[in-house]
Formats: sequence, structure tokens, C-alpha cells
Amino acid sequence: MLSRIVIKNYRVFRDFELAFNSEMNILVGDNAAGKSTLIEAVGLAMTGRLHGRQMAQELSPYLFNGGAVAEYLTAVRAGGKPAPPEILIDLFLAKSDQPEVNRLCGTNNLLKSNDPGVRIRVTLNEDYRHEYEEFLKEPDQVRLVPTEYYKVDWLDFAGNRITARSIPGSTALIDASAIHLQSGVDFYLDGILSANLSPEERVRLARAYRGLREQFSANSSIVKINERLRAAPSDVSDRELTLGIDVSHRARWENGIVPHLDDLPYHYAGKGEQSTLKILLALDRREEETRVVLVEEPENHLSFTNLGRLVKKIGDRCAEQQVFITTHSSFVLNKLGLDRLVLLTGASGFGLADLPAGTQDYFRKLSGYDTLRLVLARRAILVEGPSDELVVQRAYHDAHDGRMPIDDGIDVINARGLTFKRFLDIAARLPDIQVTVVTDNDAEDGTIVRSRYAAYTTYDNVTVCVSDDTSCPTLEPQMVKANGADRMKQILGLSGSMTDEELATHMKNNKTTCALAIFETGLPVTMPEYIRDAVA
Repeated sequence: MLSRIVIKNYRVFRDFELAFNSEMNILVGDNAAGKSTLIEAVGLAMTGRLHGRQMAQELSPYLFNGGAVAEYLTAVRAGGKPAPPEILIDLFLAKSDQPEVNRLCGTNNLLKSNDPGVRIRVTLNEDYRHEYEEFLKEPDQVRLVPTEYYKVDWLDFAGNRITARSIPGSTALIDASAIHLQSGVDFYLDGILSANLSPEERVRLARAYRGLREQFSANSSIVKINERLRAAPSDVSDRELTLGIDVSHRARWENGIVPHLDDLPYHYAGKGEQSTLKILLALDRREEETRVVLVEEPENHLSFTNLGRLVKKIGDRCAEQQVFITTHSSFVLNKLGLDRLVLLTGASGFGLADLPAGTQDYFRKLSGYDTLRLVLARRAILVEGPSDELVVQRAYHDAHDGRMPIDDGIDVINARGLTFKRFLDIAARLPDIQVTVVTDNDAEDGTIVRSRYAAYTTYDNVTVCVSDDTSCPTLEPQMVKANGADRMKQILGLSGSMTDEELATHMKNNKTTCALAIFETGLPVTMPEYIRDAVA
């Protein structure tokens, strides 16, 4: 099994390290976060191949990390002679008593640890050092990494060159979008027939199929067509031209019969069912010695329920293998298991198993949707409930020229009361995502409330917004004070005399209705200062 990967300068990954679960790893992240790239890197280190070809044949300047390339080009244009960037992918295997694993041991890795593993290294070929230095003499012409001067080494951690035979077990990369369905259907049909038909039944089926083919030539319409074709002149051959169906052994009935589901040819079945079939068939057809299974986005065309079923089937069929599944679905967390989830942000990755035990337990009991919303947002605003969510969205709309938070990649998440710290445990591990907490003071001084989050606000990406006005402990009196009772009644469509306290009580008793009225009103709304700070 694979225990860890360390990547340097490969595509989106500049300096990246991730520990693996020994059974199933569910890779989740936003678009361009590196899910497919990580799968690609694992497959590359295990097979020495990229896109089905030797890495050296697929080598491209665009495989290098953009930041590393930019630094290199800046140094070149400044007149320097920098070493060209390298790509390093170190794949660590779990320690084992097996001799074939121990042969891969060494310290030739980025962590300098004595472990078994394999390495892909893309580096300058010293045989071309002179040509490379001549190339640098015209720095203005250097626009990309000069990969024509590079070489690709596939090594073990002892520094020895390896081949596919050097690695114990094989790797299966399964991408439903790249699997041709016809071969899958043939295999599927053959499996059903082998399991359910006796040899005598298969013979009768073959004879009936051949009889249908022979009847084709005897059909009166076909006879007339063939008579016309025989009389037609031909410059190609002196022989007579006729139409018929091949009845030779090469045209076996297995190649002509198509499976139907509810009288519908399988090719016309839903794409979700086709995708599921492709993935499961690909798993069935892999060799028994496959140890690592890489599956790309199995959720394509699948509902949440069917995705859960598919992932369970993958897990059952790969019980003795290590599985990596990429997904961009925000709705799969409960089905997949939180302890198997790996969150990728492009610059980093971590498993939720690294979170405090209490936080892990909390999210196991919570819908997975909110957890992934936090990870997939560019910025998140955490609020206490649905009424706060509506008011904050209206505040953002008013402060940003009519745009909604989601238009700017900002997700307003209902953190469900006293659970902010659970989300902040995740936020503390996502430095690229700004996270703002909007909370009531509950009649306590704002300094006291903020002190409860002191362990999190030490991170630059976490902010807590709370009012210092203890006379207004919750959102409702805050809104009444900011707008005045008369304007607030107009916004809510209320009439009659009401004191500020009575109006605030009415709003508390009708939280969602009043929040929706605030969200939808065409009248100007003044927001409390702490909410304005949150949406700035």
C-alpha cells in the first residue's frame, strides 16, 4: 500500500505532501485544486507513464508548476544562470517484510527518510549542459522551460533505475469518460450468458442466430436487390456483386446480439447507468495483482443515492486494494465516510482524520454538504441560523452593487448554532480561504465573545464579527435599533403601535418570516455595524 506522496513543481503542486489512508481515499476540492493531478501523479510514479505513454514522450513545459517557472524566467531575464526547475514525485510505500518492497528502500527522497518508495525525477540532462548554457545567452528568447534538454528518471529510493517489474503489484486507472462502452457491453453480456446458459442453450442460440442470417438472403426484397446488383456494371471486379450477412465463424452471434434493459438497447440507457457499468466492469477486468485503484469522478451523471451505491460497490470489490477516488460533488460525504476524505486546496491537502476527535465526531453526525461548502468556497461567512443567513446575504447585496455573495465565490453557511469552532478547526487548515464568523453577543461584551475564538483568530484567515452593544443581544434588536421601529415595521409590512422591545419580540417569534421580508424588501435597509464589517 501507498503511505504518502511528496511532490515538487508538478503542475498545480509547488511543494506538496499528503499522507494516505491505507484503504480508501476520497479526494475532494474545488476545480483546479489538484484532484486529477494527484491521481495522475500517483499513476505516473507507479507506472512511469503519463496518458498511457512513457513520461519522456509526454514531457512538456506545461507540466512544471507555474510559480516555479515564473521564478526561473525572472532570474534568466535578470542575466543570471539559474538551475532549471525540476519535477520530483516521491511515492512512499508502507513498510513491509516483503523482499520486493524492501528492495525499494533508501533515503533518495525529499523527506530524506529511510523508507521504501519510487521516484519520478524530471531534470536537466547533463549531456546537454553546454547547449543549455548557450541557450541562456539570449535570455529574451527564453519563454518556457527548455524541456528538450531534460531527461526523465524513474528510480527507487535507493537511487537505482527501475522498471514496471520492480514495483510489487500493479495500478489501475479508471476514467469512465475514456472507456469505450461497446467492449464493456460485450464483456457484460458474455458474463451474464456464461453464468446463466448451459452449453446446449448456447448452441441453440447460435443456430437460431445463423438461421436468421440465412433468411435474410431469401427475403424477396433482398432477392430483387441482388438481381439488380448482379446486372450492374463494375470496373472493380468481374465477379457478381450481391448483399448478404456474414455467416462465417468470424461473425459470431456474441458480436451481433445486444443486451436490452426493459426493451431498450443498452447503448440508449441513461448515461449514469452506462458510467456505473463502465467503472464496475473495468474493476472486474483488472488483474488480481492490482494493488492500487485510481477512479476519476465516478459521480458523473449519477444521483446522490446511486453514487452512494456505486461507491459501496467499489469499496466491496476493492476490499484488499487501496482506492483513490476523485470527486467534485458536494453531496457525497456521509456516503463515503469522513475518515476517508482528503481535502485538496491546490497548495495543500489534509485528511479530516487530522482534525480533533470531537470535531470528527461532530461532522460524522452532520450532513456532509456544509463541510464541503466551506472547503470549496473562496471565502465563507459563518452565521448562526437561517434568518442570519438571509440578512447577511441582503447586506452583501446592498454593499456590493447588487451582487449576491455566491456571485463572488462567497458562501454564507448556516453553522447551526454553537458549532463555529467545528468549522474553524477546518478553516485553520485552509489558509487560502477567508472565513468570517457572524455571531450574537447574547448580552456579553464583544471582547469576551471574541476571546472564545482567540485560538482561531491568531490565523490570518479567520475573523469574528460581533456587536459590542450589550443592550442588543441578538440580531432582531440590532436590526430595530439600526433602522428604527417605524422603518422596521414598513420593511416587515406591520402596522399599529409597537415599542422597540415588542417589535424585537415579534421578530424573534417569527424569525424566518421577518428575515425573508428584510431580504426581499425594496426599501433601503440599514445594517448593524458588525454585519457591515462581515460583508465588507
